[in-house]
Parts: sequence; structure tokens; C-alpha cells
Amino acid sequence: MARPREFDETAAVESAMHAFWEHGYEATSTQDLCEATGLGRSSVYNTFTSKRALFQRSLAHYTNTQLGKRQALLDGPGTAAERLAAVLYQAIDDDLEDRRRGCLVVNTLAELGVPDDEVGAALRNDTDRNLAMFAECVREGLLDGSLRDGLDPAEVAEFLLGTTSGLRVMARRGTSRDSMRAVANLALTAITR
Repeated sequence: MARPREFDETAAVESAMHAFWEHGYEATSTQDLCEATGLGRSSVYNTFTSKRALFQRSLAHYTNTQLGKRQALLDGPGTAAERLAAVLYQAIDDDLEDRRRGCLVVNTLAELGVPDDEVGAALRNDTDRNLAMFAECVREGLLDGSLRDGLDPAEVAEFLLGTTSGLRVMARRGTSRDSMRAVANLALTAITR
């Protein structure tokens, strides 16, 4: 009879996520994952099958968490312009509070591109969901009058996703909060009334 697992798999994925986020996929060793999760090498492989599979689970956990936070801001109170500003400012705050690690998705894209596997599928899914959320908020902004007339929601969504990704890179290179806020404000002036 197999022994039951004696650890919290979700907590292990969360811990592994932080190791990958800190060091990147390639630089995170199996030993790093063992130390981060508190699991032995055999437990890591028996549970997750491979480093790549654990990374995919970690990336999915990260994207679901981040998308939930972003959706909550975009569904929050205020005009669409105010909600979009909240998203940009939250990206800045998150990065500065997370030891300037940037975004795990942006970091992964820079390191691996979009591979033709489950990791690539997770990255494409994250992009698609972000673009859909931003486009919906832009449509709302066109209706509530807080965004400039004539904007194409899909184009503005790409612009906003590019801006938030750029802010995450700025944090990694040590840019000041004031400079990052100035970039966010400049982006907002391009789309708001």
C-alpha cells in the first residue's frame, strides 16, 4: 500500500514559484527546489514528475493569482480610467514590495520566449486573459466617457499590457517609484480625457 503524501502540495507549488521567480527557470536547481519546498528530491519528482512540470504548475499558480488581483481592480469602483490607473499603480507597488523581482511571466518570456509546450500555453493564456480584461475595461471607459473617443479596445489593451510589462522591467533595473509613476501617468494621458 502506498504511503499517503504528508505535505501540502499547494504550499509546495507556492514555494517553488518563489524560487523560480527569484532565480529564473534555468538557474533554479533541483536542490533549490528541495530547499524551497522542504521536500526531498524523490518527493519532488514523485509528486511533480520533473522540474519543467513543477515550473508549469508554479507559473499557472502565479498567473491565476495575479489575474485574480488584476480582475478585482478592473471590476472595482470608479470610472474605467480610474480602474486602469489602479492597475498600473498596483503593478508598481507590487514590484517594489516584491524585492524588485519583476513579474514571473515577463521574466519567463525574457528567458524562454514562448516555448511550444505547457509553459508556452500558460504564457499565451495569461496574455489572452490580460488582453481580454483590459479590452473590456476600455470598452467600459468609452461608454462612461473617461477614455478618449475613437480608441480601439484591442489596441489599447496591447498598449496597457506592454506598459505594465515595461513597468515590471523598470522595477528590476532599479528605477525609482517616482519615475515609474511618471511613466504610468504618461501612459494614462495617452488614453484618458
